[in-house]
Amino acid sequence: MASSQQSIERIIAQMSFTEKVGQLNQRLLGWKTVTRDPAGRLIATDELKREIDRWGGLGLLYGLLRADPWSGQHWGNGIRPEERAEAVNLIQQTVLERGSHGIGVLLSEEAPHGHQALGGTVLPTNLALGATFDPQAVREAEAAVAAELAASGIHIALVSGLDIARDPRWGRCEECFGEDPLMASRLCEAIVLGMQGDNRSKVGNGGVAVVLKHLAAQGEAVGGRNGQSAVLGEHDLHEIHLAPVAAGARAGAWGFMAAYNDIDSVPCCANPWLLKDYLRKTLGFDGIVMADGVAVDRLEGMTGSIPAAGRAALLAGVDVSLWDEGFTHLAEYADDEAVANAVDASLRRVLELKSRFGLLPEDGKNLADIPVPQTGQIEYALQEGREHARSIARETVTLLNDNRETVTAAAPLDGVTGDVVVAGPFADDFDCFVGDYTAPVRPEERSSIYRELHDRLGAQRVHLAASPSDLAPEIWNKAAMVVFVCGGTSERSYDSEFDNNGAAKAVAEYGATCGEGVDLADISLPWRQDTMLDEIRALTDAPIISVAVCGRAHVLTHVKALSVMTIWAGYAGQFGPQVVADALVAGATMPGRLPVTLPAFAGAVPVRYNDRQSAAHVYKDAVEPVLCAFGYGKGALDGVTVTDVRAWVQHDAAMVVADIQAGERKAQGALNLFAHCTGGHRIPRLSMLVDSTYLDLMPNERCEACFTVPVEHLADFGDGEVRVSFSMLDQTDCAAVTVRR
Repeated sequence: MASSQQSIERIIAQMSFTEKVGQLNQRLLGWKTVTRDPAGRLIATDELKREIDRWGGLGLLYGLLRADPWSGQHWGNGIRPEERAEAVNLIQQTVLERGSHGIGVLLSEEAPHGHQALGGTVLPTNLALGATFDPQAVREAEAAVAAELAASGIHIALVSGLDIARDPRWGRCEECFGEDPLMASRLCEAIVLGMQGDNRSKVGNGGVAVVLKHLAAQGEAVGGRNGQSAVLGEHDLHEIHLAPVAAGARAGAWGFMAAYNDIDSVPCCANPWLLKDYLRKTLGFDGIVMADGVAVDRLEGMTGSIPAAGRAALLAGVDVSLWDEGFTHLAEYADDEAVANAVDASLRRVLELKSRFGLLPEDGKNLADIPVPQTGQIEYALQEGREHARSIARETVTLLNDNRETVTAAAPLDGVTGDVVVAGPFADDFDCFVGDYTAPVRPEERSSIYRELHDRLGAQRVHLAASPSDLAPEIWNKAAMVVFVCGGTSERSYDSEFDNNGAAKAVAEYGATCGEGVDLADISLPWRQDTMLDEIRALTDAPIISVAVCGRAHVLTHVKALSVMTIWAGYAGQFGPQVVADALVAGATMPGRLPVTLPAFAGAVPVRYNDRQSAAHVYKDAVEPVLCAFGYGKGALDGVTVTDVRAWVQHDAAMVVADIQAGERKAQGALNLFAHCTGGHRIPRLSMLVDSTYLDLMPNERCEACFTVPVEHLADFGDGEVRVSFSMLDQTDCAAVTVRR
């Protein structure tokens, strides 16, 4: 480490101020840095060469492998998996040959739920991952994604996880692990440890550096409007929105991305308290802070000019830009001592990360000796990623109700001998399962619930009705079961319009209903789906099973009322149709639990399980505003009994132990422990998730569940005596203790 620091200081001493600033810029869109010659070979673009020449090198390059409608890259023109090594080597060699100091470039890629590249792993979106309540499974899945990135020559993964879904009107709810800070914290920790290893051991050694986004409180934006003000007090900021930040920092995250929004009027990317006092001094963070895309330039309205915006962000604690012009003007402040010192501090952090990946020249060498990606390793990593994507998708499936009169078979379609109609706007749709920030999936890997049931039950029995009028009345009359596939989609088309940060700009009537840039004033099911369900009910008396594929907490009140079974599937990823069909046909367990509260009425939002005041019996037109609470899952641990619950205080923690026994069926899912506190000097939350353990029990198997809850999670300093009542499953106040702080 000492020799590395000496090398870094030597390089800094040799750099001009312009070259230093160049190492902090991440202005280029990676897919614009390569093109093809007439023979189809990849070559460097003039745009890349000009940028290298401008700065005497290149600090970071974003999205070389990205493919999606915003980038315009697809299977016909993008970088295919077998070309990744060639593309990465081309970029690195071009930077080394044209740069002044023989320094390689850090390559960053979007990986909010898998790698957003052609052939890349597509995990369930975070909201679906939140339904698993399974940090270990998330850690393993993210480790597989990191292995894919590392094998491809990528260094930095930009990963969602810090945002909390506090208002379902916000289109980016799908990027959140849910509405609860504890589970978001544990899954953020799982991301970091999976991708970076314990103590960052895999960074530069089969893993990547994680930049967690977004810092902070973006999910609290007024009205669910993306990037707008978060108006909240210091206590809730720390307890809700900074909890996953602290967890990510403790796990060793190498980076954080400063968000678009302001907190009580101070923009996150120009907030010295957030980026310096809290992140670096309080949490001891020593990595890089990256601004969100063009977020620095958005400071112009506050600072008065683009150059001043760059200066403000730098001095507040931003180290690295993203697509903006503000950081390109930092060279104008070469005589500003504060700017010069901040540039050097940020440069050291960037070069330390480059050193970890072998991107700096060793003493005695003129160029870095950068590891060369191997196509065989990439192919192996992609296969591993797909296996983990399939495995964890099974855990996302959440059963909301099962009102079949006689439930003798675990599979709802088991024993149904008549025709099955698969209906609804997403009956034969694949893209609704994969969410925003997803590259095109190969045609042969695309499926749908209709196609899965068609293949498993037989072509003669299964009929498709995207609209009720698609089938003749006689087919509806003889239907034995209807599977209604409803919800929303984050699919972007290649003729969509986008803002300069990639957010959806204009959404057609039947375009994306979720994702970045798709905030909604009304979270009822779009496209008249409730009315469509009424039309189906008028055509047939057959039982209806509804599958809700959702990236936000849509109102499912009508769907649940008309369905004998309702399944919440989230955006379960590329294997979503298969795992839903496994549950319907093969009786696969549905271990998921809701990561958000489902409202019963659109006008009652936001409503969260851990609010301080109940919304019940407040609205005269919506007396019971909650349809299903956070953590609900009828299939999770079905038949499990909890007995002999004991609780006591030991040192600085409350201990809760319970005897658990499975029923007649396999029991799989999260056993969650909730608490309600009375006493202290704050109005208590209605409920708080304070611990969780994942169970996987065979029929009639017994085990002991043990929970440990730090007292600091139950009471503040100066509260005195606080009584804590614990609950789990459907048991209320199954144990209680008194804590003192």
